[in-house]
Amino acid sequence: MRRINGTALIIAALVATLGALAFPVWSYADRSGTGEANLNASSVATQWGPLSATDRDFLVKVRLAGLWELPAGQQAIERAPSEGVKLAGDHLVVGHTDLDRRARDVASKLGVELPNQPTQQQQGWLDELTAAGGQEYEQKFANLLRAAHGKVFALIAQVRHTTRNSLIRQLASDANQTVLDHITMLERTGFVDFDGLAREAAGASTASPSGPPVSSGGGVPQVPVPVTPSGDQSFTSRPVPPTMAPLPQP
Repeated sequence: MRRINGTALIIAALVATLGALAFPVWSYADRSGTGEANLNASSVATQWGPLSATDRDFLVKVRLAGLWELPAGQQAIERAPSEGVKLAGDHLVVGHTDLDRRARDVASKLGVELPNQPTQQQQGWLDELTAAGGQEYEQKFANLLRAAHGKVFALIAQVRHTTRNSLIRQLASDANQTVLDHITMLERTGFVDFDGLAREAAGASTASPSGPPVSSGGGVPQVPVPVTPSGDQSFTSRPVPPTMAPLPQP
């Protein structure tokens, strides 16, 4: 009887060990396709295509950007000592007035609730600008807004690449043009700290650099010979001019 009990215990221990070894394999296999499953679970059907959680987040971010960048632009027009900062403020007001209208229209069609107040952090930035003056004000204005535009620029690219919703796709295209214009105007003020932007981005990144190594010769590398088309051909295409096309109608 004791031998039987001992054998049973050994068998039970072996089964438990095999189960423990098999669990990671089962767990991993069970998670194959989880990304797509999460995408489908977080998406809702609309007549313009599926609306994902990232799409909804994009709409909220566009609305929040306007809630603090538009008043910041108005303040720059009224208070900035230099014409370059005033002009950047004017572009912010014009761009976000139009973009906010488009975002609210899309949100209404898709049933997405949008905020009506900036975040606590955004309000803090507005308070910083209000408390500053002179060149300090212009430096804060250029760098706070340039950093904010750079971050939303990355989200716009992701949404434009991945969205399956035609309304969101068009809004992302419009937002891309508007944000790039604002980035350009802020940089033209001459107050943007590019080293600071690079350090902030490096501090937030965990990926290793993947660029080519520095030349070991110590000199300036040779410039590659430009690639030119071969054969007797003529090319007539030109870049498509940026437009604020109307949103597609249902």
